[in-house]
Parts: sequence; C-alpha cells; structure tokens
Amino acid sequence: MLMILTIILFICFLTLACFLFYRQTSSYRGKKGESHIHDVLMDLPNEYTILDDVVLYTNNGTTQIDHIVVSKYGVFAIETKNYTGEIYGNDQNEEWKQIIVTRVRYRRNPFKVYTYVTKNLFYNPVKQSLGHSFVIKDKLKSWKYLPVVPIVCFTGNCNISSVKSKHNVVYWTDLLSVIYSHKTVYLNDDEVKEIAQLLSDYNMRSEVSNKEHIKNIKNIKRDIGDKIESGICPKCGGKLIKREGKFGNFLGCSNYPKCKFTKNI
Repeated sequence: MLMILTIILFICFLTLACFLFYRQTSSYRGKKGESHIHDVLMDLPNEYTILDDVVLYTNNGTTQIDHIVVSKYGVFAIETKNYTGEIYGNDQNEEWKQIIVTRVRYRRNPFKVYTYVTKNLFYNPVKQSLGHSFVIKDKLKSWKYLPVVPIVCFTGNCNISSVKSKHNVVYWTDLLSVIYSHKTVYLNDDEVKEIAQLLSDYNMRSEVSNKEHIKNIKNIKRDIGDKIESGICPKCGGKLIKREGKFGNFLGCSNYPKCKFTKNI
C-alpha cells in the first residue's frame, strides 16, 4: 500500500514538474498570447470573420498564420508575439532583440540589489507578417484589388516604443482600432463568406503537425544561412558586402537600394 502511494505521489510530482516546465517554454507563451488575441477579436461585429491558426502551403513548404480576419474592408493577417521586457528592431533587421532586466533584493542583504540582464533574439515579426500577407494575396488572385493588411500584435508586459516600423506594430489594446481604421468597402457580404470559406479550404492545419511545420521552417532557415555563408543575398541573389553602420558592422546587398537585405555581424 505504501509503495502504491509512493508511486502515485511520484507521478503527481512528475506531472506538476512537466507542467511548470512547459509554462516556461515559448510554445506555451505563444499559445497563451494567441488565445488572448482570439478573445480580443471576438469583440468584432459579425461582419468580420475570424480564422485562427491557419497553415498554408507555399513554394518553400508551409507558413503558419496566427489569425486571419476577413471583412468587406479587407483581409488582416495578424502575427501575435507574447513577450516581456524591452523590444528593439526595425523593418530591415533580420532579427529583433528582447532585453529583460531583472532586479533581485536578497533577504540577507536587503540594501543590495542584484541586476540580471537577459538578451534574446527572434526573427523579425514584420517580415514574418509581410510574408503571410503575400501568401494570402497569392491565394486570393481573383481579388487582386483587395488589400491584405499585415499586423504585428504584442501581448504581455513589454515595451515596443523603441521599435521603428512603417507597418502596423501595436499593443493588443490597439488591435481593434487598427482594424476599424480601414473603412473603404471592397467586398459584399457574399464575397466575404466566399473568401473566408476559400481560406478555410486552403487551411492544412489538420494535415500538417507542428513538428512538420517547424521542420519546414528550419529547412528554410538552413537554406538562408547557407546562402549568407556563401556571400549570396537570400532575398535577391546579389552579392553580400561587408559595411560599417551606426551600430556596428553588417552585411548588405550589392543591389541596394533595390534590395535592402542586411545581416548583423
């Protein structure tokens, strides 16, 4: 009896430990952020159709779009980021930076404060969202005039005041305002339903697992990395040249200003 009780307690402890570990992963934070944005989008009127977690096939594999909103005012491709700390980046950077400053005061010495700085890099969400809008635009070739608006929406306790972008990079509290700011009518009600159904039909989420999608992303990143190491611009095929910038050395494309690809060294 004691052994059975010990085994049960061990299983409960192991389950709790796994859950606490999972809560610290980016996957959990991402899903939590997407769930929060879904709740925000549910406040839209019925004339807006919401599609969540859409996976579309591309020439390079698959792309996953957190949320798509279809309306008579256009289609909105929303990329959700659940981050804390200070966020730095611009439209040209391949990667953005997250800086988290943690201050700890220990009981043994309450007058001394220890400061810890954590820096993380993540792929430029503006480029990610623009890529999503291009894929959606390609699927909707019959509606060439229809705008597909990319939006990067940050949840969590973060500061994006240092982000420099000409595109929609907003806090979750401003998301509906951005959507409502588009007032030109492009579609009738039947066309809205047709496009929403078409994108739903294109959605391959039930056939493509997260593991397969992540594998496709890694293959694309590997291909980009190989081109950069060979001195080839992954965007246009031009030659990469080492340049000096305000914030240090970087690789720039020889076809600038037509191609604005850069990679920090």
